[in-house]
Amino acid sequence: MKKALLAFLISGATIGAASAQVEIGLKVSPSITSLRADSPTAYGFQSESSKLGLGGGLIIDYFFGQNYAFSTGLELTGKGGTISYFDQTLNRRQEQKIGLQYLQVPVTVKLFTNDVATDTKLYFQLGGSLNAAIAGRVNGDKRYVDPATTQETKASKHVIIPDASLRGGFGVEYQLGQSTKVLAGVSYHRGLFNIDRYFENERDFKEVELKNSEFALDLGIKF
Repeated sequence: MKKALLAFLISGATIGAASAQVEIGLKVSPSITSLRADSPTAYGFQSESSKLGLGGGLIIDYFFGQNYAFSTGLELTGKGGTISYFDQTLNRRQEQKIGLQYLQVPVTVKLFTNDVATDTKLYFQLGGSLNAAIAGRVNGDKRYVDPATTQETKASKHVIIPDASLRGGFGVEYQLGQSTKVLAGVSYHRGLFNIDRYFENERDFKEVELKNSEFALDLGIKF
């Protein structure tokens, strides 16, 4: 009985190892990012404009079926945008151009079609990512002097470090050789956390929310 159970487990592990496949690659992702702003009417926070960003990093696709893969990796990407608000101390609207850098770990599933043309498949990606802010600038500088208070603060301290986002996208993958594939796709990343720390802590503005949004073009190669 023990020998039969051991043989079964070894057989299962062998089949699992044979069917599992890991594909590793690199990607670059130019993007358009913005900050979704919300606040009580008195503060009048709103998103003014988006910014161009650039990201990239490592792709790891772990296949647990012929057309299904758990997709993760490590990404470095830029986010942010321009916001405006009504400063009651100065009695006028103020703008801030916020630029942020994040390290991200995707936690997604990729679903592939069968070949739609020779060596060509479509894919759909759904899931999210865990993100950490590692650097920031306000109006292009690493430090910010508030015109209402004349206090200087580090731009990186204007946001909380952790963030998480939902991610959805689709694209096409083309097989170049036995193990080399190229891919191109688009994706949308919707931040879930309120990342503001400055207005709440330094200016005592209540119920201000700033959340990340990103549209990205994903270009990559897997080896």
